Amino acid sequence: MTVRAAGYVIVRKIQSTYEYLLLQASYPDYHWSPPKGHVDPGEDEAQTALREVEEESGYKKDDLILHNFEQVQKYVAHGNPKTVVFWLAELKDPGKDVTLSHEHKDYRWLPCTEACNLAKFQETKDLFEACEEFLKSISTN
Repeated sequence: MTVRAAGYVIVRKIQSTYEYLLLQASYPDYHWSPPKGHVDPGEDEAQTALREVEEESGYKKDDLILHNFEQVQKYVAHGNPKTVVFWLAELKDPGKDVTLSHEHKDYRWLPCTEACNLAKFQETKDLFEACEEFLKSISTN
């Protein structure tokens, strides 16, 4: 059975640079990733993504500008097929603090290149790069 999950890549704009929110898992291997989590019974991916963002970062939907970006990732995790849907959102107030849950031990805001360097998984790096391209395309319009 395929595990379903969803989340948001959260960015904030500082001057002309987008910074990406990465959360560090509180369990080994302590990897860094955007807020995401498993789809609960009765939820769809969009509901899951917003719930997980609020649980893991403290940001509510009203704190975010939701962009028209979506990426679906399919891979094997812990021996099981997994599908994760990510969307992109921008923090309305770039100075608003993160409120971590017990699931994470640290967070960082980093430009795309540094976020990719910190991310362990290639899927996460590809996701950040796709978000960066999308953000560049809408900022020139």
